[in-house]
Amino acid sequence: MKKEQVVNCQFSVWYPIFRIHTIKSDHNTQQTHTNNSNSDAEEDIQWSDDEATATVTAPEFPEFTSKVLEAINALGGHVFPKLNWSAPRDANWIALNSSLQCHSLSDIFLLFKSSDFITHDLTQPFLQCTDQDSPDPVITYELVLRKWSELIPGGEFRCFVKENKLIAISQRDYTQFYQHILMQDGQICQAIQDFFSQHIQYNFLDEDFVFDIYRDSQGRVWLIDLNPFGEVTDSLLFSWEELTSGGEITQHQESPAFRYTKSEVTVQPSPCLSYRIPRDFVDLSTGEDAYKLIDFLKLRKSQQEESDEEDEDDMPQRHGSSET
Repeated sequence: MKKEQVVNCQFSVWYPIFRIHTIKSDHNTQQTHTNNSNSDAEEDIQWSDDEATATVTAPEFPEFTSKVLEAINALGGHVFPKLNWSAPRDANWIALNSSLQCHSLSDIFLLFKSSDFITHDLTQPFLQCTDQDSPDPVITYELVLRKWSELIPGGEFRCFVKENKLIAISQRDYTQFYQHILMQDGQICQAIQDFFSQHIQYNFLDEDFVFDIYRDSQGRVWLIDLNPFGEVTDSLLFSWEELTSGGEITQHQESPAFRYTKSEVTVQPSPCLSYRIPRDFVDLSTGEDAYKLIDFLKLRKSQQEESDEEDEDDMPQRHGSSET
């Protein structure tokens, strides 16, 4: 996976190409770099009479806020937010309705601040690229607002393309069993192949990529997203070794390999559930960070000692016998 391939999977790159085959959307771009000069910092901070105390004024972006609200209204009043590549799917737990549906800018900010996926987009978009010796491309970050649509998870599929050939299809929500997929697997696979050959194949900038689709109740297929062909993208029911090697998956078969959950016995918890637990708790429970475990034990010992001292202080004093 090259850095150029990651750049080509940005929403603003692929959306104009496939606009009529995907969900209506709006995106606003923001400058890549911010000015952090001392003069600006001084303007943002209002110092009180006490030199040891400072009140920081929260920044305001009235023009940007206005554009976002206009876009939300134009898209029906509620939207699905994302950045250049990722949506904050790992942060829906923090929303009041446990949904990515947003009605205001504050809803969007709350999800973005709580999402590791968004943090990755902002800080390490080229982390797993093979051409690390080359300079990172300059990225102009985009707030993407997509018209809210109620998508049934059982209708979402991830498709893997290598050398402009559709080689594999995976159920997106692979932790659940959907009866209709089992009953219609041939129809679903054929519908995706037809969509790919008619609308996607040879029309994208790269010959290796991953795309997500949604097949609605009428059998129509919609493009949802495009992703780089590499480990930065979840391979779901496949492994990246299978997809990139010369094995069975990438051989010249007539139709792509299609994998889905075939029984309730194999149902698993959603991988996004792990994002609801503070990272420190995960490290402690798995023993991945020995230093955190040591600090935790020291803290527990200190708390126990304090508790013992409080118990001694609260213990009633023993008085001598009143008998003579």
